Amino acid sequence: MDFEKARYNMVEQQIRPWEVLDLTLLEVLSDIPRERFVLPDQLEIAYAELALPLKNGSTMLEPKIVARLIQSLELNPQKHVLEIGTGSGYATAILSKLAKEVDTLDKDQEQLDFAKNVLDELGLNNIQYYAQNGLNQTTYQEIGNLYDAIYVGGAVYSIPTFLLNTLKPNGKLIAIVGETPIMQATIYHKNGTDITRKSLFETNVHYLEENSNTFSGKFLF
Repeated sequence: MDFEKARYNMVEQQIRPWEVLDLTLLEVLSDIPRERFVLPDQLEIAYAELALPLKNGSTMLEPKIVARLIQSLELNPQKHVLEIGTGSGYATAILSKLAKEVDTLDKDQEQLDFAKNVLDELGLNNIQYYAQNGLNQTTYQEIGNLYDAIYVGGAVYSIPTFLLNTLKPNGKLIAIVGETPIMQATIYHKNGTDITRKSLFETNVHYLEENSNTFSGKFLF
């Protein structure tokens, strides 16, 4: 299979038509080998307009959704990003190329190791890996960082105050929020002590954790 051609077609036929027009992001998407992040029997559909299952039962979001979510964060090389749900590591690679530093969390050590091995082989060395539950408040108390942007790599029911409190002033969080079959890709923006939110599009994706898809802590949104 010609992966380079498949990657080009993904960008031009799936991602651009879905209102992803940031040139830097499009260049990154054209460069990252998505086939490296999928299971061996998925190579032929690595660039298809599909969500792909991972070995641990979680899901790799389809490319256009990943691209649209990341575009909304308006990243640049000065930004420190948190990713909740490393999964395959594909979104991690995109974030790594766009930001100064990425902290990525996944409670599945085997999945985290898989992603880290691929990302290391690609020479992406601005990533910190945490085998911790990104849906738990104590995780952030232990890490103790504040972030310019937060990317949630799967659906959740709600966003809690403790997660929004990890945003720096003017920080942004993107997540897919709600209940199946109608969920909202929602961008949260922190301006001083105020939080605004805006729905970007409707979708329906797998929850970040099928058996534990709510955060523990006080809920705000």
